[in-house]
Amino acid sequence: MPSASLIKEFEAIIGKENVFTSEPDRQSYAYDSAVLDQVVPALVLRPTETEQLGKLVKLCYENDHPITVRGAGTNLSGGTIPDKREGIVILTNSLNKIIEINEQDLYAVVEPGVVTAKFAAEVAKRGLFYPPDPGSQAVSTLGGNVAENAGGLRGLKYGVTKDYVMGIEFFDVNGGLVKTGSRTVKCVTGYNLAGLMAASEGTLGVFSQITLKLVPPPKASKAMMAVFDDVNKASEAVAAIIAAHVVPCTLEFMDKSSINYVEDFTKAGLPREAAAILLIEVDGHPAQVEDDAATVVKALNASGATEVHVAKDAAEKFKLWEARRNALPALARARATTVLEDATVPRSQIPAMVKAINDIAKKHNIAIGTFGHAGDGNLHPTILCDRRDKHEFERVESAVDEIFDVALSLHGTLSGEHGIGLAKSKWMEKETSKATIEYSRNMKRAIDPKYILNPGKIIGA
Repeated sequence: MPSASLIKEFEAIIGKENVFTSEPDRQSYAYDSAVLDQVVPALVLRPTETEQLGKLVKLCYENDHPITVRGAGTNLSGGTIPDKREGIVILTNSLNKIIEINEQDLYAVVEPGVVTAKFAAEVAKRGLFYPPDPGSQAVSTLGGNVAENAGGLRGLKYGVTKDYVMGIEFFDVNGGLVKTGSRTVKCVTGYNLAGLMAASEGTLGVFSQITLKLVPPPKASKAMMAVFDDVNKASEAVAAIIAAHVVPCTLEFMDKSSINYVEDFTKAGLPREAAAILLIEVDGHPAQVEDDAATVVKALNASGATEVHVAKDAAEKFKLWEARRNALPALARARATTVLEDATVPRSQIPAMVKAINDIAKKHNIAIGTFGHAGDGNLHPTILCDRRDKHEFERVESAVDEIFDVALSLHGTLSGEHGIGLAKSKWMEKETSKATIEYSRNMKRAIDPKYILNPGKIIGA
C-alpha cells in the first residue's frame, strides 16, 4: 500500500471518494478477461478530469509505483492486470466526454473513457459512420480500443482502430502533455507518435484525448448466411470470395460447435446440422451491392454451400449478426474456463489453419469451438476447459503452443486484434526477432526509465 502521505496527495488531486483503498474495491481490478493469475492493485485511482491524469502519473513516477491504466477491462491478453510491485490502477471510465463531432471535416474528439457503442451511436445520429466494432463494443472504451488496436467484424473492409486515429494527446511519465497528429486529413509534423501509441497497451504513455476519423455511411447493404456440410468447403469459400475480387463488409466463420452453443444461447435459428456457416455482408452503393452479392452467392455455390440464405429485411439481418456477436458469451457458458485465442493467417491460408486447429483438438483431446473474422484471416479458436483440472489444462497449454506455431508457419501472427499483454509476450521473439525485442526495450527504457508504465506487457520485463 502506498504511504499515507502519498494517498493524501492523490486525494487532494481527485477527491477522497475517487481513491479506492479497501480490499474489496481493489479486488475488482485484479483481473481482465484473460485466463491469468489475479494481482490485486495497491491502490485504485479514478480521475474525473483529464488534467488530473498528468499529476497522478507524475506522482506515481516520483514514488516508483507502476501504473496500469484501465478502461472497461475487456481485453483478452492480460493487458490490464496490475504489476506485482505495488502497482496502481488508474481508471479512465469517468473521462467519458465526447468533446466534438465535426460533421463538416469528418472527425471527432473524445476522452479515453467514452464507450465505443455509445460513440458510434452518437456519430450515426449525425449521419456519419465510425466503423471499428470490437465484440466488446457495448462496454469497451475508445482509449482501450486504441491501446489494444481493437478490430471487429467490419475490419475486413474498413480496417481496425489504428486506421481511424488522427491524433492523440497523452501524458509522459513526468506528467508532460504530449500532442501528436492533427484534425487535418494530412499531417506529417514530427514523428508519427499517434501510430506508435496505437497497440502500445499503455506501455508508452497515458491517453487524455483522442481524435478519430469518421466516414460517410454506406447507402445500402445485404447480408446472407451460407451453410456447409464440410468445414473445409466453408474455409475454401472464404478464399474464393476474396479471389473473386469482392471485399465484403464482414465475412464471418462459425464451426459446428460454435453454431450449436450459440443456438442454445440465442435461439436465432442457426442450422444445427451444419458443419460450418459463413455470415457475410456486402455494403456500398445500391447497384454495387447487388453486383457484389451476386458474385458472392456464385462463389459460395461453387465452393459447395448446401444453402445460401439472404436476409430479407433489417430485422433478419440484425438477428444474424446478433447471433455472431453472441458466439463468445455462448461458448463461455459451456465450461468453467474459456481460453480465447486470435491466431491470424493470410486469408488464403484459412483452410489450412482451420484443419490444423481441428487436428490439434483431436490430438490433445480438448474441445475447441472456432469462429472469427475469416475474411481477414483472424480466427478465434476457443478452448473450453476447466483450469482447475491440472492435466486437462496442461493439454490446453500444449495446444495453444501448437496453434501459434502453425499460425506462424503459415506466415501469420500471434494476435490479429487482442494484443500481446502478459499472455503472449513469451512468444514475441518467435514471430519477430531478438533484435526486434531489444530495439523495443531500448525505446521503452528511454521513454520510461523506471518501467512504471504497464510494465511486463508486450516485451516482458
